[in-house]
Amino acid sequence: MSKGPSIMATRQVPIGARLRMARLAKNLTLDDVATSVGISQGYISRLERDQVSPSVGTLVSICDTVGLRMGELFDAPSTDVVRAGEGSPINFGGEGASELLLTPSSEPNVQVIHSVIDPGGSAGPELYSLDCDVEFIFVISGVLEVIVGDTAETLGKGDAMTFRGRDPHRWLNASQVDSCEVLWVMAPSP
Repeated sequence: MSKGPSIMATRQVPIGARLRMARLAKNLTLDDVATSVGISQGYISRLERDQVSPSVGTLVSICDTVGLRMGELFDAPSTDVVRAGEGSPINFGGEGASELLLTPSSEPNVQVIHSVIDPGGSAGPELYSLDCDVEFIFVISGVLEVIVGDTAETLGKGDAMTFRGRDPHRWLNASQVDSCEVLWVMAPSP
């Protein structure tokens, strides 16, 4: 009489790499996790290499220790692909700029915007700030002037600049002839 497939005969979902990354992100050692959960360091090591299958209780305890929700272990990896020219059109402000949002609007950690700024285009005459820790600018083509506080920087093709998004700033394409193409990265997403 067959009892059906055993637990070991069913396909194991690989969770070890996610557990390891969560442990390392919290700067925990194997011993830290093992001590917290009450199992051996070797068992944690084998689990992170997907060589053992833990009980539900053990897995819940490990997840609590490394700061993961159980469901995160089984979520399929998530990707969002935006093909060239297919971002979501947005108006992030300013005059004479065509902007495409390249990251999902629901992404809380980072926001990436691709802008083409017409000759003479600008953020306007007033300084503004964004509710983000870091703003990064990369000039793909043309020249962009960026003013942060009392400091003005002229960025050309291939130049990059990083500053606090909360610092008052503004930008402009001072050229009356050439457009400027820029990639903006803000973290976390404002």
